[in-house]
Amino acid sequence: MTLEDIPGLGALSAGYENLVRQFPGGHDGFVTALSAAWGVYIAVLAVWIILEKRAPVSTLSWILSMALLPILGYVVYYFLGPQRLKKHRLKRLRSQAALHGETDFAGLRERASDAPQSLRQLAQLGTAACDLPIATATQVDLLVDGAQAFDAIFEAIRAARHHVHLEYYIFEPDRIGTALRDLLVEKARAGVQVRLLVDALGSKRIGQRFLAPLTEAGAQVGLFHQSRIGRRWRPVINFRTHRKIVVCDGVVGFTGGINITDEEDQRTRPDAYHDVHLRIVGSAVRLLQMTFLEDWVYTTEERPRDIAQHHAQLLPPTEPGSHPVQILTSGPDNPREGIHRMVVAGINAATERVWLTTPYFVPGEPGLMALTSAALRGVDVQVLVPRRSDSAIVSAAARSYFDELIAAGVKVWEYRAGMLHSKTLLIDDNCAFIGTANFDNRSFRLNFEVCAVVYGPVLAEPLARQFTADLLAAKPVAAMRRLPFLRKLGDATARLFSPVL
Repeated sequence: MTLEDIPGLGALSAGYENLVRQFPGGHDGFVTALSAAWGVYIAVLAVWIILEKRAPVSTLSWILSMALLPILGYVVYYFLGPQRLKKHRLKRLRSQAALHGETDFAGLRERASDAPQSLRQLAQLGTAACDLPIATATQVDLLVDGAQAFDAIFEAIRAARHHVHLEYYIFEPDRIGTALRDLLVEKARAGVQVRLLVDALGSKRIGQRFLAPLTEAGAQVGLFHQSRIGRRWRPVINFRTHRKIVVCDGVVGFTGGINITDEEDQRTRPDAYHDVHLRIVGSAVRLLQMTFLEDWVYTTEERPRDIAQHHAQLLPPTEPGSHPVQILTSGPDNPREGIHRMVVAGINAATERVWLTTPYFVPGEPGLMALTSAALRGVDVQVLVPRRSDSAIVSAAARSYFDELIAAGVKVWEYRAGMLHSKTLLIDDNCAFIGTANFDNRSFRLNFEVCAVVYGPVLAEPLARQFTADLLAAKPVAAMRRLPFLRKLGDATARLFSPVL
């Protein structure tokens, strides 16, 4: 049997030979032309990728992929490669928020002299990187697990009189999702403006049937980054809104790690995720409001002037509070990587402790260097991760960093009482981070994230107590672990995928 005897291959071979014979210069001319076309293809795509000005390793990896997979590599880059995104800035609302914040700034300036220089510089970095000023809150409450968070959110929505704004990565049409939808329907029918923004991929299970009662009641619904060609010729698959935001009447706000799903409600599922959330009352809610509204305008194309004309209700005046709060945002629309910068800078500024909780731990070089350097200089650095996350490859990649961390003096703990989903960072006794960002490249560079930094003991103290309580359900990772060869190889291989995990 020869190759020509294989069905279809003989015809393909004959067609190729016929093409070569007709080509000027025969076989050699055909090969030369094909090589030249391949070279031009690589050169053009290399220029395209280089002009993105990404990290050198990432740039070289993409160019190599395109060279080895000329057609498939282009398709993958087109759909999954880095993109520059641009969102509207609601300038009028931002100006109004700044005017409202003048009393906040005056009080903060008076207290700034009592704050450590490192904290003043950290706050300045957050303002410069995220273009959002530091504000204050009259009340800051740590909410532990879904039941407590959902009760507080439902209570705030019931009390709303003008508007309720919600933005979620995951909104499931399950028991808690249906209960929240029905409450929003009730508020919309009562004349309250309801805007619900959900990620099209993360909330893919909710459909028109589930949303119909909302829209029929007068609520507005937006789907963030639908993964199809629509008003964008190049669909956005990789960049999701991972934010969890609720704003009621511009005065009460929520953010943190908890999505709208029964997976985070212990009343429905005994194996629910362990997570934390934050309730904020006061002027800092304006910054959550700005974040939501700019995402809303970007998604729905509602005219900024139509929103800005309601600025008095969207950004109501509030009394200055005693708790300094900074809202941080990051996403592919801002190359400054505000949350990433602040997390690394906070760790570098620590003098006593760095207590990090994250469900997905896949650090880049800056984060890994900051954690190990802090431990080497004598700071109490502790990292709490789930023993098994809901992603096997992420768990494997995380394990590949443990030996390096432990060798530097970092205490690594694995939470064993279920899926740990909290995303918090405690710096010393006066700076606490809580938000939506995991300690990985996807959160720091690819997704749209939001985080609240609260200065002082109001959040640091309860967060420290919660971290200590969580350690009771965790076990330390031992140094000099003996792992099977295949386990080591699997963990090290998973680490190669760190940039996209």
